Amino acid sequence: MENYKILVVDDEEDLCEILQFNLQNEGLDVDAAFSAEEALTKDIAGYDLLLLDVMMGPMSGFKLADALKKDKKTANVPIIFLTAKDTENDTLTGFTLGADDYISKPFSIKEVIARTKAVLKRTSSKNKTEQKVIKYDTLELSLQNKKAFISGKEVELTKKEFEILRLLLENQDHVFSREEILTKIWGDVYVLDRTIDVNITRLRKKIEPYGENIITRMGYGYCFES
Repeated sequence: MENYKILVVDDEEDLCEILQFNLQNEGLDVDAAFSAEEALTKDIAGYDLLLLDVMMGPMSGFKLADALKKDKKTANVPIIFLTAKDTENDTLTGFTLGADDYISKPFSIKEVIARTKAVLKRTSSKNKTEQKVIKYDTLELSLQNKKAFISGKEVELTKKEFEILRLLLENQDHVFSREEILTKIWGDVYVLDRTIDVNITRLRKKIEPYGENIITRMGYGYCFES
């Protein structure tokens, strides 16, 4: 199926590995976090679905879900709760927090795979529509027509400049090395590291006053600092 990104959050490391292995065999891109706190260090807005355990500490899955639903960046990321808590009140709490499904432990891997695919199928078109525009203050990127705007006025960017800006905006405060940017934007085409610097310099000038948000981390790479 389509290359969806999933984050499994569970403090049972063995279970995370089992879910990760089986979901990857279904063609899904799966990461794992062993606590809610670790999950918050990741770019959750970049995932198409969270498989989230409830019984974790000190931050529970319910608390994590509540925080994510209150943040505009992550409010639309679908959540399936995986938990040993299966009382009616717990289930209602999960759905009240905006869960898309609720699977009680113990469960079969086939059940998890089936429900995961069902939620992805149901939510993917909606999420893609909602993600057609990436915004930071008055800076906007239209993913549909590949155009950039500042205060409603179009900014002329080359294809590579647009793709670099999109990568940085979608992953604000994440530092990308030159090698990572080259791989993600240019793929297998051989270009010099200096190519990145030249494109970043041009991009900074074109998107003023937001050029100063593109930060150089000496020895590491570039990021868009929010």
